[in-house]
Amino acid sequence: MRNIMNKPFQFKAALVFAFALFLSSLAFAQNKPASPHDSTSATVAGSLIKIKYGSPYVKGRKILGELVPFDKVWRAGADSATSFTTSKAIKVEGKALPAGRYAFFVIPSASGTWTIIFDKNPKQWGAYTYKPENDQLRVTVKGKTAPKAESLTYTITPKGFNLKWDTFVVPVSIK
Repeated sequence: MRNIMNKPFQFKAALVFAFALFLSSLAFAQNKPASPHDSTSATVAGSLIKIKYGSPYVKGRKILGELVPFDKVWRAGADSATSFTTSKAIKVEGKALPAGRYAFFVIPSASGTWTIIFDKNPKQWGAYTYKPENDQLRVTVKGKTAPKAESLTYTITPKGFNLKWDTFVVPVSIK
């Protein structure tokens, strides 16, 4: 008799457990990743340009000079190296870049000058294995101050693209 009375209780307990498991998995699915991945693409100078990157947030941190150190190679995003693809040969800041997919790195300086790097090895985690001998192209640009942006974003314009984060923007021209 006791066993028969226990079955409804066991069923209810299993149902409550399954519902709690469902709710907890739903709650975890709603969390935003620390640095969500994003991408942008558009045609510039007759070439389809695609940029894929991890988009970190400022979260009250000091970005330039601390999180992103001056005079050191940075992956220009979060997680794996930012990926830059051009479907046709283009000119970046007046210098030739062949069609292809590249890892995109930058080196910021305290003076506001940024070294822009297109690396031949597009599949890298961060900039940990970066080697200057793999550079396809290096150019320098002048960064600018900008209204605060909480997350890192890339925008493609008719004249090139911009890397924008915190209170800076780095414009790169394409022809």
